[in-house]
Amino acid sequence: MVFSSIPFLFVFLPVTLLGYFLIPSRYLGLRNSFLLLMNLIFYAYGEPVYVLLMLASVAVNYASGLLLQQARTRRGRKALLAAAVVLNLGALAFFKYTGLVLDTLRLIPALSWLPAVSIPLPIGISFYTFQAMSYVIDVYREDCPATRRFVDFAAYISLFPQLIAGPIVRYSDVAQQLRVRSCTVDRFSWGVKQFSIGLAKKVLLANQFALLWNQASADPAAAGTLAAWCGILAYALQIYFDFGGYSDMARGLGAMLGFDFMVNFNYPYISRSITEFWRRWHISLSSWFRDYVYIPLGGSRCSKVKLARNLMIVWMLTGIWHGAGWTFLLWGLYYGLLLLLEKLLLRPVLQKLPAPIQWLYTMVLVLIGWVFFASADFAAAWAYLTVLFTPVAGTAHIWLPGWLPLGLIGAVAATPLGAKLWGRWKSVNAPEAAAAVLCALALVLSTASLVSGSYNPFIYFNF
Repeated sequence: MVFSSIPFLFVFLPVTLLGYFLIPSRYLGLRNSFLLLMNLIFYAYGEPVYVLLMLASVAVNYASGLLLQQARTRRGRKALLAAAVVLNLGALAFFKYTGLVLDTLRLIPALSWLPAVSIPLPIGISFYTFQAMSYVIDVYREDCPATRRFVDFAAYISLFPQLIAGPIVRYSDVAQQLRVRSCTVDRFSWGVKQFSIGLAKKVLLANQFALLWNQASADPAAAGTLAAWCGILAYALQIYFDFGGYSDMARGLGAMLGFDFMVNFNYPYISRSITEFWRRWHISLSSWFRDYVYIPLGGSRCSKVKLARNLMIVWMLTGIWHGAGWTFLLWGLYYGLLLLLEKLLLRPVLQKLPAPIQWLYTMVLVLIGWVFFASADFAAAWAYLTVLFTPVAGTAHIWLPGWLPLGLIGAVAATPLGAKLWGRWKSVNAPEAAAAVLCALALVLSTASLVSGSYNPFIYFNF
């Protein structure tokens, strides 16, 4: 079930909110139990079999946390942590990478007999696995105590607002909220506004930019160089409004239920370096790899050789986390190399350049990165890059002008300029009434678009 769907908006969400608030707030344990039930129904709507896999993950990590807290020896604690990590990563690797590994091995003549295997990827497994691992590691580090409340822990792992595509929420950030939380009228109202904005980003912007990207990428050589650049820019805006919109909806839904989730995107396309870009893009994932992989490896407080090793390991893992494909690995290594170059060589040079040049440098490299990310294989990526950097006339002049209004709206909405303009407009007009009208309009237009059956799946559902 996706947030931007009629069943979710008009059946699941109203039933969930009604049932949740019919339970008095003093019975928070009962509310958590009801929330767990709705989480499982939400997941089972699209993945009924894999509910059992998610519950197995809950059971394994719940037990691992308790065993780690009870263990007395350092050796025993390390063994328990290793076992939990292996079980988590083993399940993720089996479902996500078995097909890729077998396909690659079949390229070796002696192993061409290996079967072609296609294992359906459980929705959200990359996200809830990382959440579960962060809990176990935090208990091992004694950053948070193990919980004995199985229902609370199960509700945390399966929490439907962020189950499918994040943000990746750490148990230590919501542990207190699982035990004590309330939802005021103002907080609920903020959640509705945030959800409405996220829904509009997804349905009214991301879905439309997807059409432009599909048109430009279908035959890049025929479309031409101008169309290729506009196409990859459209993809950049599509994935931002798609994933950022989902994160906004997740935060809004969380607020309606009394939870406070972290901001996952902070206007990444205004960045003036690749380093800054990754401080603003998918913040929950980049901070996860920083805290659980990069810093334990030694971080940046080491020799240049070890720094290079640490960065490339982290970004190799970041790449394959996103998908079981060699283009994702290349995408990760591409960013690892860029970040390494900035740390060792480019940072002093960039700081001396005018801000517009810094921004242009960053955007060009980010757009090149999206080519790797969006391409099915190396050949497709190379073909698209060739058109980007080899002038080809193409047919863009015929159909591209019609997309300019959408492009301008997207450019404004993807920067703080949109928020500033909205803030100034609200200060002149009635703030509450203006916000209510905007949210109502966003909901009506988004619903109308959904009813018409427009392109709708979230990109990150595949990860």
